[in-house]
Amino acid sequence: MTDAGRETSPLPHLAVIGAGPAGLTAALTAARHGVRVTLVDAAPEAGGQFYRQPARALGARHPEALHHQWRTWERLREGLRRQQQAGKLLHLTDHHVWLVERRRDGFTVHALLGPEQEQPVEVRADAVLLATGGYEKVLPFPGWTLPGVVTAGGAQAMLKGTLAVSGRTAVVAGTGPLLLPVATGLAAAGVRVAALVESADPRGFVRRSRALSAQPAKLAEAAEYAARLLRHRVRTLVHHTVVEAHGTDRLEAVTVAALDGDGRVRPGTERRIACDTLAVGHGMVPHTDLAQGLGCRIDGAAVHVDDEQRTDVPGVWAAGEATGIGGATLSLAEGHLAGRSAAARLTGAVPDPRDGAGAARTRAALRRFFEALDDVYAPPAHWAEQVSDDTVVCRCEEVTGGAIREAVTGLGAGDLRTVKLLTRAGMGWCQGRMCESAVAGIAGCPDTPARRLLARPVPLGVLARAGDADVPRGT
Repeated sequence: MTDAGRETSPLPHLAVIGAGPAGLTAALTAARHGVRVTLVDAAPEAGGQFYRQPARALGARHPEALHHQWRTWERLREGLRRQQQAGKLLHLTDHHVWLVERRRDGFTVHALLGPEQEQPVEVRADAVLLATGGYEKVLPFPGWTLPGVVTAGGAQAMLKGTLAVSGRTAVVAGTGPLLLPVATGLAAAGVRVAALVESADPRGFVRRSRALSAQPAKLAEAAEYAARLLRHRVRTLVHHTVVEAHGTDRLEAVTVAALDGDGRVRPGTERRIACDTLAVGHGMVPHTDLAQGLGCRIDGAAVHVDDEQRTDVPGVWAAGEATGIGGATLSLAEGHLAGRSAAARLTGAVPDPRDGAGAARTRAALRRFFEALDDVYAPPAHWAEQVSDDTVVCRCEEVTGGAIREAVTGLGAGDLRTVKLLTRAGMGWCQGRMCESAVAGIAGCPDTPARRLLARPVPLGVLARAGDADVPRGT
């Protein structure tokens, strides 16, 4: 272990993993309450996916045009600067965490430094707060591997981070509230958005109208996006889905069709739309690998936490999308509560109940809202029927839909693990993070997150040198 430059401090030390809305808020709250904080993040700048900024070299004149809640971001950014200057918070960028190890005297966060991700770094702390966010659920269909087909979040990240778009004419498709800012963002950037294809059934909004109407600010936000779509003359096809993407060397068009009441494609409703970009998304999945590695309880697909955002592993808190997908405002509330709780537990202070009352009310209300939204924006029930036998499902190992079906019907696989062993689906570079939901849907198996030993691929040389990592100054 390289200890050169390591500083000691009488203050308890909290490691926060992830510098998105939840992690950044938690880190600032804990630092204000007398805890020494190390904020560890893979990105070169704080903000996460939601507050992703264009590279400074691009010289963007109005980066706020790509965001809403810009004032909140400015407040967080200023708070980060103040806490860093005061020496209460250390922000480690380009640190890709692959494991959190629990030890007798606390925790060790193992990370890989820089774009090459080959230099090991360790951060030792008394407690850990996981704000690892989520990633997009990818559901395949014929032609989805063509160049020009991107995830909805990928299209948004490209626009926010590089001010670039992948084509001139786009179709935005899938399901979920993310489609609205993606479609309006592309249109504002000069892309002709030929259609917004949303698979949700409008009757679902009526069925959950009471829960949805309890958040008028969210409804107003949706209305604003709808107005922007009208201004840019974006055609909206509700209760429709993408059936196939067409092209030779790259995407040239997509076929979309209407869905019936059971979520199946209605024959005879197919229409072909010319485009060179398809931004498609079917919601988000909580990122739970680090939590699972620590042995934290997982409820469904999310990390289980109590009212203080504590996991069932002592010394470990979690906040944001890792505990359930709910957007930036919910992540901010959970981050505040988690940082406040961690600081109180580490310092032995008695927290003022008034300090977290507002955040607790916001959390409760938004959790109810997003529970209703999840029901409305569920992917079509029979989406797997559109995946042909020759459609590649696992891109890493080039496993097709036919191979997965054969594993079930011909070889007797009855669970996701057996399908994986028989087909190698999920054994590639991403370890199933991208294809797991798709494989489960096609095989008819429960979509339960697999427990992975490491949260990201790690060079064998790093594992061989375990215990010989650098310790950043200030941790």
